[in-house]
Amino acid sequence: MKLVAIYGSPRVNGNSDLMLKNFLEGAATVPNVTIEEIRIRRLNIKGCLSCGYCDTKGTCIQKDDMHKFYKALATCDRIVVASPNYFYSVPGQLKCFIDRTQALFMAQKLPADVDAGLRPLKSQNRKGFFLGVGATKGKRLFDCCKKTMYYFFDAIGVEYGGDYCVNQVDKKGEIKKYPEILKKCREFGFNFVNSD
Repeated sequence: MKLVAIYGSPRVNGNSDLMLKNFLEGAATVPNVTIEEIRIRRLNIKGCLSCGYCDTKGTCIQKDDMHKFYKALATCDRIVVASPNYFYSVPGQLKCFIDRTQALFMAQKLPADVDAGLRPLKSQNRKGFFLGVGATKGKRLFDCCKKTMYYFFDAIGVEYGGDYCVNQVDKKGEIKKYPEILKKCREFGFNFVNSD
């Protein structure tokens, strides 16, 4: 099983990074799981131009780091995204990455006789998971993030397989004060790759 793990935060070793690290520790205990980690903060990914190129080609016209990841996104069995909450959404760097998966979404829509580059695998067993963390205590703090993840997963042919979101955690590394949360992340990681 191939698991793609996306570190969505611009902050190194921040709270969402630590949640994902623990999630992956749990996942790694399951035999035959391979993990590919993507750290958005290290990448040069431009925003979508809305140029329409992928509407007919199924690939993106821009040449940057995004092209390194289309295959992994189109073929993985599981994907997990970890992100802090910025103004009730995901950070801009992560949103650029998500927007650029429009190419994979359009590749699915093109007729079979069109050379559309990579088309996401069609499988009911491809699933995605979201880990979120935010500073405030608003009841709807993660609504926008979850909706964005739902449509991101849909764009790459992946079913929304669940989420774990934690609020009122802000300062860098503060989540270490809550070992029960990190333990829960490890459990989610194990269960996520161990599920049908």
